[in-house]
Amino acid sequence: MAEGFLLSRVLLRFAPEFTDILGDLSAAALTPDGSLWVASDETTTIERLSQLEPCIFGEHKRFAIGDFIELSNEKDEVDIEGMDYTNHYLWFIGSHSTKRKKTEGNEPEKDIQRLAEVKTELNRYLLGRIPVFKEQLFKSCSHPKNSEEKLTAGCLQKTDSLLTILKNDSHLGSFIAAGIPSKENGFDIEGLAVRGDKVFIGLRGPVLRGWAIILEIEIEEPKPGILALKAIGSEGERYKKHFVQLNGLGVRELCIDGKDLIILAGPTMELEGNLRLFRLKNALELSGNSLFSQESGQLEVLFDLPFILGADHAEGLALFPCLGQPNSLLVVYDSPDVGRKVEEHGVFADVFKLQR
Repeated sequence: MAEGFLLSRVLLRFAPEFTDILGDLSAAALTPDGSLWVASDETTTIERLSQLEPCIFGEHKRFAIGDFIELSNEKDEVDIEGMDYTNHYLWFIGSHSTKRKKTEGNEPEKDIQRLAEVKTELNRYLLGRIPVFKEQLFKSCSHPKNSEEKLTAGCLQKTDSLLTILKNDSHLGSFIAAGIPSKENGFDIEGLAVRGDKVFIGLRGPVLRGWAIILEIEIEEPKPGILALKAIGSEGERYKKHFVQLNGLGVRELCIDGKDLIILAGPTMELEGNLRLFRLKNALELSGNSLFSQESGQLEVLFDLPFILGADHAEGLALFPCLGQPNSLLVVYDSPDVGRKVEEHGVFADVFKLQR
């Protein structure tokens, strides 16, 4: 598969006191005011960058998620793995995964013990949204076009969480019940795309016999700040499942382009390898559960991203007009290669040509 056509690079300049996130960018979203919002999978914050020039973003400002939505605690990371914007809200989602402790490489006996320990961090189980207007996030504010309508930050409640509704699912329930860690083909969210009340959630794992899974839900707000799942199935089901053949790869991020879903796919577990872009056509019009092979004509392979062993792990996607191309795709990276870093507080993102 040919690599994508690199149109340009975009410089992201962060505040010197917050350069800790440079190596851990995991999600990105653009808002109509020209702001680029990014997040790290190692913090409890969301970062805003303002567009200073066509391909330079700066004036970094950090927002603590706990100022807008109640977290389970202030210590554990939210592990944001997807972010999107729609209807004056910035949406984000945690990985919803458990994790096994890492080895430290000093004392083998202690490392063996560490490999037996699996952690659950409650902040990871979060799907939320925060009002955004004129480069600022708000706990509550008036709708910009209707002063009588209120926009309120909120999240899915624990009694109506994704894991609650999936615990008896025929494909995913056993993985959730076993608490299999994210990097071991366990349940692991790494993609989010939102249009109106429709939400697509991409799973890095589990991958089932080479088939990756995208969940589709719809959100309603019965009370301000309280989000709930709508019944969207013929028998009251509150989610749909879309199985896609991604050459054995899992979903690493999602992005809506028109009625289509752009899928960033990459290796599961701790494997290293190429990341590949796919297009699922007319994804916003799927009426029920679905399964699409590449031979179906509805799932199209687009291109591969350049591969560097141990670096440049693409994790965030956003549509980004560039050089006269309205459908360009902005990509931000976790573990950026040293050549991508600029001085001590800057890093380059890539912009690829995206054809329909």
